[in-house]
Amino acid sequence: MSNIEIASLTRRSLGGAALGLTATGLLGAIAGTARAQQASGVQKTVAPLTANETVDAGDLKVAYSAVGAQNGSPVILLHGWPYDINSFAEVAPILAAQGHRVIIPFLRGYGGTTFLSKKTKRNGQQSALAIDTIKLMDVLKIDQATIAGFDWGARTADIVAALWPERCKALVSVSGYLIGSQAAGRNPLPPSAELQWWYQYYFATDRGREGYAKYTNDFAKLIWKLASPQWGFDDATFDQSATAFLNPDHVEIVTHNYRWRLGLTAGEKRFDKYEAKLATAPEISVPTITMEGDANGAPHPDPKAYAGKFKGKYEHRQISGGIGHNLPQEAPAAFAQAVLDVDTWA
Repeated sequence: MSNIEIASLTRRSLGGAALGLTATGLLGAIAGTARAQQASGVQKTVAPLTANETVDAGDLKVAYSAVGAQNGSPVILLHGWPYDINSFAEVAPILAAQGHRVIIPFLRGYGGTTFLSKKTKRNGQQSALAIDTIKLMDVLKIDQATIAGFDWGARTADIVAALWPERCKALVSVSGYLIGSQAAGRNPLPPSAELQWWYQYYFATDRGREGYAKYTNDFAKLIWKLASPQWGFDDATFDQSATAFLNPDHVEIVTHNYRWRLGLTAGEKRFDKYEAKLATAPEISVPTITMEGDANGAPHPDPKAYAGKFKGKYEHRQISGGIGHNLPQEAPAAFAQAVLDVDTWA
């Protein structure tokens, strides 16, 4: 059995067992913990992450969780939709135990991250989220960091690596190369592929926006189940993340993001120069590990289709064990191991 296969055996917490282990020794603990917990059939309760810090950065007052030593090698973890920082609740302690300074921000429209001005457009376009990350790094005086994420977070990490490679030491991206453009978003796909994007078209309507506002938690839980059909999360796990959707800008950011992708609404001119570069599908030169779960029910590209976009040291890891879209939370040890490994390549 390979290291990657061992790492994918479980999404459950390593708890204190991971603390103090070397990166090499981590995998043995993973395997033992997986066997014990699988035999018991008990779902372990994971302590939630809390946004223990806030800072004004760019358009936002960013709420984030900071884990690990202040002088540690920085790692930034970026969540997706409809998830929150708790996707990394088990990942962050593993990385901190290996000497990293781990920063996990709520994206715009989530948790305690709020806009500094009522006049700022509630913009969900891809470059806006990437700029948020750069501004956060500037304020925290982080010149360079290993950046890792999934879903919206993976796209954001990809963009930072592509447009500001000097700021990205290394990259971990679930589902690989996710940089897009409005032009690409207008191209029709085969019906089976379009079906997977049903929520994108739902959000394009006023009914969809109102429906998401009215049934936010029901909608998010449905996405969790569809995107990760073999992940047996419980209500307590979902409820920990659902509080992040109470953000007053959440619905507007989410619907704008998907409408913008289809070219149904405008972004902001101040981001046009970045979107123009992203529309060329720029290559990524930093060391990269891409990942995919073997049971991802969300739309995602074939790894063979994007491998050529990564021009630095590169590896793709297929994670087995019924792992879905929220890979960091479903297979935290495998995700943490990828971060630890790629960080040594830089």
